[in-house]
Amino acid sequence: MTDLSTKYLGLMLKNPLIVSASPLTAYVDNLQRMEIAGAAAVVLPSLFEEQIELQGMGVAEVTPMNQQSLPDALQHLPEMKGYNRGANGYLAHIYQAKKAISIPVIASLNGYYSGGWVQYARLIEAAGADALELNIYYLATKPNVSGQEIEEMYLHLVRDVKSAVRIPVAVKLSPYFSAFAHMASQLDKLGADGLVLFNRFYQPDIDLETREVVSSLDLSSQSELRLRLRWAAILSSHVKADLALTGGVENGTDIVKGMMAGAKVTAVASVLLKHGIEHIKQILAELEQWLGENEEESIAGIQGIMSQQRVSDPAAFERANYMNVLKSLEE
Repeated sequence: MTDLSTKYLGLMLKNPLIVSASPLTAYVDNLQRMEIAGAAAVVLPSLFEEQIELQGMGVAEVTPMNQQSLPDALQHLPEMKGYNRGANGYLAHIYQAKKAISIPVIASLNGYYSGGWVQYARLIEAAGADALELNIYYLATKPNVSGQEIEEMYLHLVRDVKSAVRIPVAVKLSPYFSAFAHMASQLDKLGADGLVLFNRFYQPDIDLETREVVSSLDLSSQSELRLRLRWAAILSSHVKADLALTGGVENGTDIVKGMMAGAKVTAVASVLLKHGIEHIKQILAELEQWLGENEEESIAGIQGIMSQQRVSDPAAFERANYMNVLKSLEE
């Protein structure tokens, strides 16, 4: 029988399929179904730093009555009273999840500066989380703030959290750094246990009828996986941190590609929102089928075999790919 086991964030997992943060992981019964279907670990929905700040001020939610008394950064928050059960309820969810399932439970914090993160990172650890994912989201809209300042902010945040907890810490990143490989290397040197490629930032839309800015939700598509594969292949030989791919993983062969590029796990959410939690079984069956048909005995045997340093044409992951694609259009 093929050995599907892999090691991520120091955790031994029965296979490389984990469920990423989404509304699906907000419910214990869903977590139990994920474990039964074969998921190797789960990432809980993100706790937002704004929720932590409101909690620290003794405010449960933003209302017209208290809006003007809040700091400017918190006045325009949507009503999030029931989301994640709030800052304190999030800790209870971790505890309940750990009692309900035996696979690793990874908590998630979403924000962009330390603030109350360090305190809640400690509380998350105390609640029993097996690891912590820092989902850093900062939109650099100020013309006077440089890219170097943004990078330093990320590094300070990771340094502060890493020094405060003993559980493994992964950093979920966007691909929008001017020198992404350098940024990944800096995080690796700080001791980040994992790098999650990549965060998907939902873009606002414009409603032509109401002439208002509206939120929009687009689930990930399979084509998005290519960006993750490229950077996993480039980074896997240069960083010690474990690589996780999230965004565009829809079937078993997508997992194979991720492992070949150098990832330790692949995370799914959109495909489960489309097809249901039990779809995990089909993805894993496809993975086992491919490995069996190709006479591969283990996941470990294919990890990194298509990394940039091990392929016959390393330039294919860089500018040569762009030129090859344009050339193919003329043929």
